Amino acid sequence: MAQNETVVTAISKISDRPLNLDAALVVIYGEDLGRKYDLKAAEVIIGRSSKADICVDQESVSRNHAQITNSKKGVRIRDMGSTNGTFVNDHAVEDGGEQELRNGDLVKIGRTIFKFIAGGNIEAAYHDEIYRMTTMDGLTQVHNRRYFDEQIDRELSRSRRYERVLSLVMMDIDHFKQINDQHGHLAGDYVLKQLASTVRTRIRREDVFARYGGEEFAVILPEIDLKSAKQFAEKVRQLVAKQHFSFDKQHIPVTLSLGVAVLKPDHREAGDLVRAADEKLYEAKTGGRNRVCV
Repeated sequence: MAQNETVVTAISKISDRPLNLDAALVVIYGEDLGRKYDLKAAEVIIGRSSKADICVDQESVSRNHAQITNSKKGVRIRDMGSTNGTFVNDHAVEDGGEQELRNGDLVKIGRTIFKFIAGGNIEAAYHDEIYRMTTMDGLTQVHNRRYFDEQIDRELSRSRRYERVLSLVMMDIDHFKQINDQHGHLAGDYVLKQLASTVRTRIRREDVFARYGGEEFAVILPEIDLKSAKQFAEKVRQLVAKQHFSFDKQHIPVTLSLGVAVLKPDHREAGDLVRAADEKLYEAKTGGRNRVCV
């Protein structure tokens, strides 16, 4: 009889159970790239002050810029009346308001971008993020120069092996220094990020879009001939020229100069193709900018 009886057991509600409070911020863009800040304290202050728990020593960062709270209800971030604002996934956190942070959120304070990671194995997630950072540009979220160099070597080998065409487009933002000088580096960062997001809409899955350096980007176009590559570059140029770039309620005109080249028999290595496209980019810049040269 005893084996057939049901034992009465008190089962706690899911909402009553303590949440996993393991969380951290990882710098994915800015100084101290790759540094991890564990969010173990109930309150963490981010700011320019040397007394801040996370010190970001930049002129665009307020002394006490933002506060992160970690409780059983979750991890939340609050802007502390900063001059330039606190952003989560490019959306401003209202002054005095709070926003919940979710795993993978990007937090921008000044010119520094943090990635928020949370879960049961922070160390594993951290090392995964470090690996991702070796191939991705933290600001624009497109591939970086290291990944570009690896991929263009691979595509060149494939092109030679299978006798397929390979084109390369190099692009550069016109008068980018002037944008930084007139509107500030935060506006420059915004332009870089929005431009990358705009161009990405025209990228095929097999293409490689990368930030080559500074305000220069590159697109590797496998199995695309020179004529088609020129058409692609012209579409990108027009798309960017028509795009409305606005930062801090100020319109910022943005145009691109682009150089296009195709792999030739006398190109012995990837660097030869890059130089050919770069020469055409220089021609576009000296020829009046906001144009495509092939």
